[in-house]
Amino acid sequence: MSDESKDQKLDLSLDSETSRNVERILTEQGGARGSLISLLQAIQKELNYLPPGALPIVARQLNLPLSQIVSVARFYGSFSLLPRGKHIVTCCLGTACHVRGAARILAEVSRILRIDPDETTEDKIFSFDIVRCLGACALAPVMVVDGVFHGKMTPKKAKNILQHILREES
Repeated sequence: MSDESKDQKLDLSLDSETSRNVERILTEQGGARGSLISLLQAIQKELNYLPPGALPIVARQLNLPLSQIVSVARFYGSFSLLPRGKHIVTCCLGTACHVRGAARILAEVSRILRIDPDETTEDKIFSFDIVRCLGACALAPVMVVDGVFHGKMTPKKAKNILQHILREES
């Protein structure tokens, strides 16, 4: 999440269907104080992001201050308070990846998806992220799509992977 979106005031409104889904997830998870992160993970897994309006429900369930829930949701990079795409594309810009051409991969992904890093396509099919290291330096440059690592990436390989997903989605 960009620093700009972190500084914006959260819209805590929530539609009734999403509210029911959050309540169901909390019930299924058996919300207990020590399970804040696992509860947030379960909500994000199902809804593909953490709707800010879900955070007060979690706070009530766990009897914790809302500020604590928001702090946790903002601290961990794996949580998103903004809607995410169905497919998450992550490019590594760590030293090994950078030296081996990660900037070309990043440019190709941006060109194909028509979005910049930290953005989601209007149709909510793709979200595009960059990270500083994925810990797979021997495979550099690395691109991760929906949790699957693709090493020794080239712009052509990135294009093929994304075009395959685009064909499946149409």
